[in-house]
Amino acid sequence: MADVTKTQAEEQLKKGAKAVTEDDLKKVLNKRDEIEEKFKSNGPLGRFVADLKLLFSIIQDYVKGEYRIIPFWSIAAIVAALLYVLSPIDLIPDIIPVVGYVDDALVVAACLAMVEQDLYNYKNWKMQQVNC
Repeated sequence: MADVTKTQAEEQLKKGAKAVTEDDLKKVLNKRDEIEEKFKSNGPLGRFVADLKLLFSIIQDYVKGEYRIIPFWSIAAIVAALLYVLSPIDLIPDIIPVVGYVDDALVVAACLAMVEQDLYNYKNWKMQQVNC
């Protein structure tokens, strides 16, 4: 079985992000429980559980129109990464125990790296909303 590289994960993410629509944002929100379950029950994704909460939060605030100070491309990258995790058919099929989620984890890690500044800005904005 071939190893998935960071570059392949980034390419997969960019390809997916280009295809994301507004409907995909709602789809991800509707599939939240299913996505969270994959993060909780599968080794390589487990380290991103806290990040996942932030990713869902930013998508929700974007969809509601409460937070739009972010390029759509960043939202699309987040959604593409979560749709990738949701898909059983990807670079390494999810049916392969543990190993099947390595590519998913790499895609999530690539996403977090690509949108790091936007997530930082969002966290600061969110904290200001709580403190108001």
